[in-house]
Amino acid sequence: MSHLPPAARLGASLWLSIGLSACAFAPRGEPPAPKVAPSYAAETAPASTVAADGVAQRLSPGAAAPPDWWRRYGSDTLDAWVEEALRNNPSLIALGHTREALHQQFRAEVGETLLPSIDAGGQVSRQRAVGLPNIGPPTNLYDVFAGELTLSYTFDLFGAVRYGVREAAAQLDQQTWQLEAARRALAANVVIAAIDAAALNDSLTTNERLAALLQQQADLTEKAYRTGAAASDDVLAARQSAAALDVSIASQRAQALRARHALAVLMGRTPDRAPPALALSALQLPADVPISLPSELLRQRPDIRTAEAAVHASAAQVGVATAEMFPQITLSAAFGSATLHSATLFTPQTRIWSAGAMLTQPIFHGRALVAQRRAAIEQYQASVSQYQQTVLNAFQNVADTLTALTQDAPGLQAAQLAAAAAERSFTDTHSRYLLGAVSYPATLASEQRWHSAALTEIQLRAARLTDTAALFQAMGEPPTGAAPPAPPDRQD
Repeated sequence: MSHLPPAARLGASLWLSIGLSACAFAPRGEPPAPKVAPSYAAETAPASTVAADGVAQRLSPGAAAPPDWWRRYGSDTLDAWVEEALRNNPSLIALGHTREALHQQFRAEVGETLLPSIDAGGQVSRQRAVGLPNIGPPTNLYDVFAGELTLSYTFDLFGAVRYGVREAAAQLDQQTWQLEAARRALAANVVIAAIDAAALNDSLTTNERLAALLQQQADLTEKAYRTGAAASDDVLAARQSAAALDVSIASQRAQALRARHALAVLMGRTPDRAPPALALSALQLPADVPISLPSELLRQRPDIRTAEAAVHASAAQVGVATAEMFPQITLSAAFGSATLHSATLFTPQTRIWSAGAMLTQPIFHGRALVAQRRAAIEQYQASVSQYQQTVLNAFQNVADTLTALTQDAPGLQAAQLAAAAAERSFTDTHSRYLLGAVSYPATLASEQRWHSAALTEIQLRAARLTDTAALFQAMGEPPTGAAPPAPPDRQD
């Protein structure tokens, strides 16, 4: 630039500095890479769980998480319930509409800010104006016909528009990932609600048998009291035990109905159309459970992707707040025609036009612009910290569910051994009763112990199914692109 005159060199230097400064107006927007450990929990998970209920679950590190993981439960009914919920759940549909509304707002902002605006206008009016003194009539009546095209464009010298578009795009990504998180959470809630309803239904059946046994025991105790073979306190204790279980059954029956009602609402149904509860035996425990690597989890969990998009949005907002402190140049032009007679509209003699440029440079705003930029920077720092916390929460979620799943199997194994032993004991006692070797009350007590052990087995089997669903949910889903697609009824 040495051969240019001083004024030209000064202008070139100014525009170069403008271009360079625009590149540094905002942070890059990429959250800091978290420290990722090779495993999730404090204790390394085994390659497989112990065998319980005939299944030793294989935990496969590095395997891809299945998108439709609920199909691994082997129930067509459960699959249909999940699909119905994904189609009809009002909250999920509302999120889809919200996401689409934000998408259209983003498109509007791109068209409004990145491209020139062109408008057409027309005017037809009849006017009455005061005439000049001593010249003509005191008032004038005339018609005005005008048509005009106007064009306006603001140069994005310092990136305010581009940063605004980036912020809008990041906000759209946030909403998209929130929709994906809601979709996966809905599927998990349907599966867990179905398991809860099945466990409550099975437990209710077992408790009703227990209640019948306690009632028989109370009746036998009362007969023994009448013959002097039992004390009054024995009768009262037996009646109290039977009544307490009846109270528990009433509460459990209400819980079972509430579980079915909750499942119906998740599916978009009214509670009166709640589906019947499944039996736990109708649900297969998934034998293979993929465990994503911690480094992969960052791209698979929609909550982490949502927090990452929030960092992008807040970084762009810093750029917007910084660019607003610098000049803006707007070019405008208009071309049209105006006349007092409609017949001469758009003739060469009636053409009108204008062109201009406007430069706006903030001078003094009471340090408001500086404060806005500082606020944007603080919000960016907050979003980075929130991203880091989201990552930690995600790792903890996986660690807790993985730990629970590995501990469910030994507990269920022990409960099944106890239930099997109690069943064999009852079978032996019942056989001896038929031979007259033991009393009928002893047989009742033995059957009670068997059903009590079966209740524990039901609860632990349900916990294993539920924790498996929770772990599938915690793994997220392998990304197929920058963002998941919209629901089927809301495709872009």
